[in-house]
Amino acid sequence: MKVLAAMSGGVDSAVAAARAVDAGHEVVGVHLALSRMPGTLRTGSRGCCTIEDSRDAWRACEKLGIPFYTWDFSERFKEDVVDDFVAEYAAGRTPNPCMRCNERIKFAALLEKALALGFDAVCTGHYAKVLRTEDGALELHRAADWAKDQSYVLGVLTAQQLEHSMFPLADTPSKDLVRAEAAERGLSVAAKPDSHDICFIPDGDTRGWLNERIEMTEGDILDTEGQRLGSHPGAQAFTVGQRKGLSIGRPAADGRPRFVLEVRPKDNTVVVGSKEMLAVDRVTGIRPSWAGAPLAEQATGDWFECHVQVRAHGDPVPARARVEGAGEGSDDATWLIELHEPLTGVAPGQTAVLYQGSRVLGQSTIDAAINAARVA
Repeated sequence: MKVLAAMSGGVDSAVAAARAVDAGHEVVGVHLALSRMPGTLRTGSRGCCTIEDSRDAWRACEKLGIPFYTWDFSERFKEDVVDDFVAEYAAGRTPNPCMRCNERIKFAALLEKALALGFDAVCTGHYAKVLRTEDGALELHRAADWAKDQSYVLGVLTAQQLEHSMFPLADTPSKDLVRAEAAERGLSVAAKPDSHDICFIPDGDTRGWLNERIEMTEGDILDTEGQRLGSHPGAQAFTVGQRKGLSIGRPAADGRPRFVLEVRPKDNTVVVGSKEMLAVDRVTGIRPSWAGAPLAEQATGDWFECHVQVRAHGDPVPARARVEGAGEGSDDATWLIELHEPLTGVAPGQTAVLYQGSRVLGQSTIDAAINAARVA
């Protein structure tokens, strides 16, 4: 096949491209320039899509003997990922920018351009697996190495996108083996640290970064009874589950710490309470999509058993779910998820990804996270 290898400049994408070459595919490497500040430099494991990353990607392609290009997606990235991130926080929600990047950049804009140029597939270094069932349907599954599994952030992929996706690292038992293979191949990125945190906030100071983009106004911190406990510099800078930075000044009656339970940007208030109040029993999700063919229950609205994961590195918990509304992609379609075990610190804006065994069923954006005891 004619394969476009998305080269981030890291070890995973370099080895994935090398394996695609070994498989006999015609491979072309491309690095996405996503930063609007081309002088951005990498600091250890913080930041990605930098000048250093572009050079590392080029060196890997040189070593593999494949063509290399850099595509400027910075404007699209700003609109679809960065601006979306700011808008979600301004609305009191906690978004996952990596999900948006995969959904709107790497497997939408990039794949669309690749197909238009005659490529058959996009190859990435994600740890996930695409399987084809006996009836020809495609399914997305967890990778062999669950510790590095990235199927959660790929839960936004549709059947059409899975058809043109290639994940050569799917069956690799560990990241150490990937690094060892990179070293054997003479790839300079073999020992390069993994990137973490939000790529466009490399110093990790999300609140400081948001302060420059959202007008923050001082407001009240309330308890669950509506009593004023103190003030905050701006509700949009807080997220559900947060403990630090409340600066309430006086302890709770029981002496135990308090956590953010709710962010209300409309009246600029933050509601705090006990850790027990963070436990969530039910979740509603909007804008759902299926990773491959939907279950039969999608059409009937019946309950189905599953596991739900709400963070990239979170543990999946048993649950049951059903679809309400007109179906996938419609504005009024909703996933109702009842958890068999409570989850802590679930915030609107996060992504709920549903699994059955190792298979990814699909995802939805969390609209409400409900604590039954608090509602009562």
